[in-house]
Amino acid sequence: MRKIYLEDTPLREAQEQLVKRVRFSPEVEVIPTPQALGRVTAQPIYANVSMPNYHASAMDGIAVKAEKTYGADEQHPVRLKRGEDYVVVDTGDPIPDGYDAVIMIENIHQIDEETVEILEPAAPWQHIRPIGEDVVVGEVIVPDRYKLRPVDLGALLAGGNVTVPVLRKPRVAIIPTGTELIPPAEHVTEGEIIEFNGTVFAAYLQEWGAEPVYCGIVPDDYGLIKEAVQAAVRNADIVLVNAGSSAGREDFTVHVLEELGEVLTHGVATRPGKPVVVGIVEGKPVIGLPGYPVSAYLNLEWFARLLVHHYYGLTEPQRQRIKATVGRRIVSVMGAEDFIRVTIGYIDGQYIANPLTRSAGVTMSMVRADGLLRIPPGHLGYEQGEIAEVELYRPLEQIHNTIVATGSHDLSMDVLHSLVRKANPRRFLVSSHVGSMGGILAIQKGEAHIAGVHLFDEATGSYNLPFVEKYLRNRDIVLVQLVYRQQGWIVKQGNPLRIGTVRDLARPGITYINRQRGAGTRLLFDYLLKQEGIDREQIYGYSREAVSHLSVAAAVAGGTADVGLGIYSAATAMGLDFIPVAEERYDLLMSGAFYRSSEGQELLECIRSPEFARQVEALGGYSCRDAGRIVYAPRSSSRA
Repeated sequence: MRKIYLEDTPLREAQEQLVKRVRFSPEVEVIPTPQALGRVTAQPIYANVSMPNYHASAMDGIAVKAEKTYGADEQHPVRLKRGEDYVVVDTGDPIPDGYDAVIMIENIHQIDEETVEILEPAAPWQHIRPIGEDVVVGEVIVPDRYKLRPVDLGALLAGGNVTVPVLRKPRVAIIPTGTELIPPAEHVTEGEIIEFNGTVFAAYLQEWGAEPVYCGIVPDDYGLIKEAVQAAVRNADIVLVNAGSSAGREDFTVHVLEELGEVLTHGVATRPGKPVVVGIVEGKPVIGLPGYPVSAYLNLEWFARLLVHHYYGLTEPQRQRIKATVGRRIVSVMGAEDFIRVTIGYIDGQYIANPLTRSAGVTMSMVRADGLLRIPPGHLGYEQGEIAEVELYRPLEQIHNTIVATGSHDLSMDVLHSLVRKANPRRFLVSSHVGSMGGILAIQKGEAHIAGVHLFDEATGSYNLPFVEKYLRNRDIVLVQLVYRQQGWIVKQGNPLRIGTVRDLARPGITYINRQRGAGTRLLFDYLLKQEGIDREQIYGYSREAVSHLSVAAAVAGGTADVGLGIYSAATAMGLDFIPVAEERYDLLMSGAFYRSSEGQELLECIRSPEFARQVEALGGYSCRDAGRIVYAPRSSSRA
């Protein structure tokens, strides 16, 4: 029986063990200096010429003999004759023999074409750049194992180095494995998965200074994977095998490395990222990365980035870190390091970090993440309101210029983001989908600038305002109308199951997909069930939750649900049919401080613009007839 094992090696220990075992011997290549940006020097680079290589004028003016100017002042001006006492020079001109100072043109009074008058003396060597002021022959311009910056290229050329010896980039082989994988394509069929991790790996490697070598997709076949690894170690300095790194039936990486070389680590004590394989084959490091994207990208940084910098002899650069208030409780477990992707908002003078999904397979959590919160082993996590250190993925300036949106999902928010960026390219808008009630609570706790809400109140038959008055009474908030939108049943094309009313959803064989608790769409669905006297237990799939309208539509399009309640634009985006149920009002809830800020007023201008109405209504199922109307505002907040 095949040996199956995973370890819980501490991440730091696995990294240190790998670095101790790997010895690189980079080759040297000589390349033109203008092409050397980002390359690492193979040896110290010395100046071949001085810069400047002559005594040069630092100003436009006249070159003089300093001693002939002594005694000049306003009561005793000194006159100088051209060719006898001075010569005219421009910046960069050589200083003629016999002269040792330059007087700036603005300090000269022209008497006639041959005579000038000065009112103060010149000091020896004033406004003269002596030979070698910048670079001296034989001086080290840059040391070895040094990553060249734009300014370094200028210094090298100024020192007479038209070529530079650099370390050859490390070649990193990328071997994606999986029978289900296909190259990137516009259309996929059931059972096929687009191979995109390889492209991400290659981009990261290029960013870090390596040369990626994409080896092509290898099916889940032990022999083929073994052949691919053998070929890769002959032609590359580092080998990455993607997927098959765990201990499943078709996870072959660890066994291939065990046969061909030595396995140093199989499994690190992290979440996500545990199933990684670290080994040595023919003296080359081979890293078996997990197939799930988030786990793969984290391990790529932990091991491949480490190896690239080890190859060059460089210290890994550290990202900026900040202290942030945790917006929602984050639970960890003993014994493993947790790496939590978070969004970060700068709200009312403090940084608020909110966790994104912790699933290792959700690529968009990395796209949306502003930073990474690291929970060490033995730490049980953070309670809401506690302070934690966060490693930034984005510049701090961008976070300061980001409008943090939360609450209910709506496609009009994507339009609004585009218009905000167009109006002010420095401004960003990021949103998370936590449902309307989640949005209200976020505004209540100071965790967001704005929240999308569409909560239907059974007692009054109105939207949003009763909930604002209930949960945010006496709070400094403003409710702004955004859009009216159609809610209805999202069904397959042609509506084969003849879904027409909520009663049809209780029929045997009908599978429903719901929205998450606290979502306005879910409240509307519960209201429809109550009106018809239908118990939620009669709805097959009631407890299955989706976090957005597009997720509902995707479930119907994918065949895992027959029907869901959602908006018209989500149905059309997935090529589905739509049966209208109700028109609802979708509003933006804002903190009063944000509403009164310049950012808030910029946002309001975008909401009220004809372009916003044009783009949103083009999606279908929307009306912007009252967009930007102030629905509710305390007197202290009202400005528009």
